[in-house]
Amino acid sequence: MRWEGNRESDNVEDRRSGGGGGFIGGRSIGIGTIVVALIGWGVFGINPLTTIGVLSGGGAPQVQQGPAQRPPQGDREAAFVSTVLASTEDVWAQVFQQGGAQYRQPKLVLYRGATPTACGTGQSAMGPFYCPGDQKVYLDMDFFDTMSRQLGAPGEFARAYVIAHEVGHHVQTLLGTTGKVDGMRGRVSQREQNALSVRLELQADCYAGIWAHHSQQAKNWLEQGDIESAVNAAEQIGDDALQRQQTGTVRPDAFTHGSSAQRVRWFTQGFNTGSVQGCNTFNAQSL
Repeated sequence: MRWEGNRESDNVEDRRSGGGGGFIGGRSIGIGTIVVALIGWGVFGINPLTTIGVLSGGGAPQVQQGPAQRPPQGDREAAFVSTVLASTEDVWAQVFQQGGAQYRQPKLVLYRGATPTACGTGQSAMGPFYCPGDQKVYLDMDFFDTMSRQLGAPGEFARAYVIAHEVGHHVQTLLGTTGKVDGMRGRVSQREQNALSVRLELQADCYAGIWAHHSQQAKNWLEQGDIESAVNAAEQIGDDALQRQQTGTVRPDAFTHGSSAQRVRWFTQGFNTGSVQGCNTFNAQSL
């Protein structure tokens, strides 16, 4: 992925040094813990984002916030994240404009260990996540090491896919999809809630594919093997793959993010069509 030299977003907040975000927790969580949390999605049907109230907009912790800090000059990893975020801003601004609407850009927060959010305390063990309460994406970049070393999903474009997926959740918030799904909470069974969660996550995968489609048209920055690395990442974090890794068995009724095949299918759908209408997972008869 030829990303160097492209525009970097100004919407990146750096809390990794403990400043600018009211760092809390005091103890960094090892990247191995992230794998445990990921496996927990599939094995127990527990979505760690739900735990901190991400979809329901749970109460924010009472912390003293400092001024937001920008990533330091010369930080290549932060520059990569900022460049990918800038590309999502460009793509979604164009898509929304074509639909007669205005895109509101999300913030992306880099942190280590734990950080306050409008949805509760975010922790690195949850992996990257989006909080609709403050419209921010939260990323502990140790997760990228986990992807490469423990989940078998290396590559810069695989990392870009993860960022684009979380931005996809922001798009869902702007379009009202997240609010509709959240409105069903407590009105349906846990199995039905899991099924809604799967459709929400697969749609975010499809939106990540839309970003890849349009960014490639605009920049021609993908290299051989980039799409394959994103597809591989989708395969490695499918619910069935995580369940099988932990227990050797698969429980589809406990899926919260979709199977490997489903995640690949919907990312590919977005990439091939570049169409929001083509990402309506909630009307799809078959996922």
